[in-house]
Amino acid sequence: MSLAADRASEARSLRLTALTKEFTTFTAVRSLDLEVPAGSFFALLGPSGCGKTTTLRMVAGLEVPTSGTIHLGDDEITYEKPYRRPVNTVFQNYALFPHLDIHENVAFGLRRRKVKDVDQQVKEMLALVELESQASKKPPQMSGGQQQRVALARALINRPEVLLLDEPLGALDLKLRRSMQIELKRIQTEVGLTFVHVTHDQEEAMTMADTIAVMNGGVIEQMGSPAELYENPRTTFVANFLGQSNLIAGSVAAVDADVVRVDMHGTQVSIPIDRSHTRSGDGWVGIRPEKVLIAPAGEPIDAPGNHMTGGIITDVSFVGVSTQYLVMMPWGQELMSFEQNTGRRAVLDKGTKVDVSWRPEFAFLLPSSQDVNAGVHEEV
Repeated sequence: MSLAADRASEARSLRLTALTKEFTTFTAVRSLDLEVPAGSFFALLGPSGCGKTTTLRMVAGLEVPTSGTIHLGDDEITYEKPYRRPVNTVFQNYALFPHLDIHENVAFGLRRRKVKDVDQQVKEMLALVELESQASKKPPQMSGGQQQRVALARALINRPEVLLLDEPLGALDLKLRRSMQIELKRIQTEVGLTFVHVTHDQEEAMTMADTIAVMNGGVIEQMGSPAELYENPRTTFVANFLGQSNLIAGSVAAVDADVVRVDMHGTQVSIPIDRSHTRSGDGWVGIRPEKVLIAPAGEPIDAPGNHMTGGIITDVSFVGVSTQYLVMMPWGQELMSFEQNTGRRAVLDKGTKVDVSWRPEFAFLLPSSQDVNAGVHEEV
């Protein structure tokens, strides 16, 4: 069965315009403008209280917006009753009926609507989520991952235009969560529906989503592909919340045609113009830890670029695939460096004097007016 083919001709994008939700004591969502292309896997990512779940609930019809509109294609659904929207939601707690077997859990919505040929549709849907052999079991007899797939099948069988996923993998252990990320993306690709996924888990969003909107304080900080957000963050919040970043104070010295040159504690470093989000005054030079190369003082560094001397390793953490170093620089800041454990050289010891380098094209520059610690210790 190919739901993707069924939907191709009628797919409509989801559009939120100036969407706002105010509660008595705070504003959860502030004038949000957002378009989710039909058939895409879209993630709303952010810490607790950033407004992502409230946004999802407004799309589902479970919260009424204070102002703004929600459209599916040309149709406005801002005030439509939840059951009248071509939208289904999968919650973290699955909400399965424990007294019904898996077949009847999936069939529930169709039977209520008196749809014909229910059993065949259920069979096809259980095949999609790879649970055909489990049809006669009841939810308590199944693992968390299997229950999640049942909840997904029950939502998909109603053929919604948009499937909303509210922290759907939050109750699963880490290993199962990772396998379910791949499974969810496979199912989304196969059915071709629009998935809108709310999560606080950066890895989850980056593994599955075509586009991520990073939310903070009821607004979207930045939106784009996972690679774009990670490699070229536009705010300190995105730089810190999506992975880890070294942010180092500097001052713009010159702007050339294709690079911005920054004086950074006595060393001039170059940043590509399209990764420089300020062109004058003070700024934060950003570099991801895995892009920071270190070597014992005086030894050559592979792919040398912006080069600094006088570092001392203050901490070494072996984490299997990589070794994570903290390096104290002469200006009193510790930089993070993640080095893959290829066996090319031995792990460096704490106290080793090192030189530090990174390729200019991997750095980015943010305005100094932004809080250097934004997003670092966000509660998720």
